[in-house]
Amino acid sequence: MRSIATCYSEHAIKVSDSYCSGPSNRAYVTPRLAPSIPNEVTCIYRAKLSTQKHLLITLTWYNKFSGQGLKISIGDKENTSSPISKFNSSSYQLQGQKGTRTFQSCNSKMEVFWDLSTATYDGGPEPSNGFYVMVLADSELSLLLGDKVEEVLDLEKYKTIISQPKFSLVSRSEHFSGNAVYSTKAQFCDRGAAHDILIKCDRDDEGSSKGPVLSVCIDKKKIFQVKRLKWNFRGNQAIFLDGLLVDMMWDIHDWLFNPKSGSAVFMFRTRSGLDSRLWLEEKILEQKGQERAEFSLLICACKSPD
Repeated sequence: MRSIATCYSEHAIKVSDSYCSGPSNRAYVTPRLAPSIPNEVTCIYRAKLSTQKHLLITLTWYNKFSGQGLKISIGDKENTSSPISKFNSSSYQLQGQKGTRTFQSCNSKMEVFWDLSTATYDGGPEPSNGFYVMVLADSELSLLLGDKVEEVLDLEKYKTIISQPKFSLVSRSEHFSGNAVYSTKAQFCDRGAAHDILIKCDRDDEGSSKGPVLSVCIDKKKIFQVKRLKWNFRGNQAIFLDGLLVDMMWDIHDWLFNPKSGSAVFMFRTRSGLDSRLWLEEKILEQKGQERAEFSLLICACKSPD
């Protein structure tokens, strides 16, 4: 009997193959349209405290007509048997480019420190460097982001908690509006590399299709294409990446049939194992009182009228 990994390998695209086999006939093609810029990015981090309490810390970076901003939401699960999406939370707007804020949440004293005064941006509302955001729960490190920490903080005071971080990114969502070309980066596991992801919905580069084609590229390699989108407006494709099984799902129904107000949704989601079932996995874990340890990337895209 063949192993299940062998069965999956026949149907899933192995991204690593494109690196090992030399030049590929699925070469990455530079898009004719400039990639859209996200106007909102939401990241959810799970932090494990020394008390074994799990916190869910949500940072939302946004760029609206009123300007750029940052919101933070901190919550914990109501009980071990409740669905993962249902948790107690408190949300706060972090005013100004630099500051601190203290509040009570999840029966803990929360302290938030941030400095965006020298932050640089690669397009979009999320800074790329020159910043830091730090969250403490009862003086214990819960989240630490950015490259400016050592320049600003008293390392003698914080070196103990900084050296023992226990948090991980579990979900990232990006909202776009503009051209049907979306470029982002994602790291699907703690030990994996950050991968360049490009999604575009445009006419076929090879001219073999009369209608638009959905193309997905990872690390400048075209991984797969979807043609005849009026029939294939929803679907999913399994990909092997960094030794993980990653499901890429798409839904562009509203782009095609409700263009004035609709948006498309693209999701990358890792599975806990080769033998797990994508749609039943979360329900099974909820029944066992466990949480998914995997990562998901969600892209919500509003397309400008043609």
